[in-house]
Amino acid sequence: MPLGLIALALGAFGIGLTEFVIMGLLPEVAADFAVSEAAAGWLISGYALSVVVGALGLTAATVRLPRKPVLAGLLLLFIIGNTLTAVAATYEVAMLGRVIAALCHGAFFGIGSVVAADLVPANKKAGAIAIMFTGLTAANVLGVPFGTFLGQQAGWRSTFWAISGIGVIALIGILALVPVLKQAAEAISLRSELGAFKSRQVWLSLGVTVLGYGGMFGAFTYIAYTLTEVSGFNSHTVPWLLVLFGAGLFAGNWLGGRMADKNIDRTLLIFIGALLVVLIAFGALATSQVATIVALFLMGGFGFGTVPGLQSRIMRYAGSAPTLASGANIGAFNVGNALGAWAGGMGIAAGLGYTSPIWIGAAITVAALLLMLLAMNLAKKAPVVAELTPAN
Repeated sequence: MPLGLIALALGAFGIGLTEFVIMGLLPEVAADFAVSEAAAGWLISGYALSVVVGALGLTAATVRLPRKPVLAGLLLLFIIGNTLTAVAATYEVAMLGRVIAALCHGAFFGIGSVVAADLVPANKKAGAIAIMFTGLTAANVLGVPFGTFLGQQAGWRSTFWAISGIGVIALIGILALVPVLKQAAEAISLRSELGAFKSRQVWLSLGVTVLGYGGMFGAFTYIAYTLTEVSGFNSHTVPWLLVLFGAGLFAGNWLGGRMADKNIDRTLLIFIGALLVVLIAFGALATSQVATIVALFLMGGFGFGTVPGLQSRIMRYAGSAPTLASGANIGAFNVGNALGAWAGGMGIAAGLGYTSPIWIGAAITVAALLLMLLAMNLAKKAPVVAELTPAN
């Protein structure tokens, strides 16, 4: 395995931790700033929407630049944002820190996905992307539970100080291990990258990403409230329950990457359909602690198992100009995050209870499944002819 993949996974670990850990600390953050659950949820939604801006804006601005220093610069932005969040005296300053940290997210994963794919043969690209995203899953398996525990014991700010430190380590890893890839600068232009969006399948892939990820996050954003107020778990058990969700992410990412290298569309259809079944079961059985434990693992597995396939699919249909499309898809993941968080918060604000985000997530997943079926049908009529061309 190329050492560069390890460095990319390390960066993904830090970025994934700052994205997800706040979900387990949402009650503490809301109490500290004296804001409602829905307002605290905007620290998640605002982050997700800022990822979209960074995914498109920063990726487009740096498309002709060498990828290694760009990745390092993005991690520096990440460190600054998390440090600002850690010292925030007001909700508004904390939001600003989240926005700054989020700007690097989409561009890092978008550019990093292209770099990861360039490091391996054509038949292993989805697997290489999965390895990079293993850092994101490890953040959930290891980082989020311990980060939540640290935040509950020493204050939520201590978690963001720790994340800033991880960002420094990740930056060193990128500088030391990611190779300087050969790029034909004259062959790369924003115009050619924008040309990828002429493909109908690129847009369909973006839609599936938004809805598929939005369905999972509709259920997961307010999971701390569901676990304590519906399932009856003690708040101190939440970090350890999140380990189950993280383990599901890890397993789903690994399996989804392997399956997608064989058949992307079939893998996506299976995982999205299975996620729908899990969400329906979770919504119906959330009062059962045993059912909740099982649902957490499966929701993470089937929800995140789509990531390697979705990222590989859009890069495949983008042909020889995958960088901006890859970044756009990372943005689409976070549009889905924002959609799920907003819709789930609306359900709670409307007095529908703490299981309402799960049912709302299931409804969004139905739309994802239907759109995936449409994309598959159209792909059969007009199969892709351009494959991803390595940049090195």
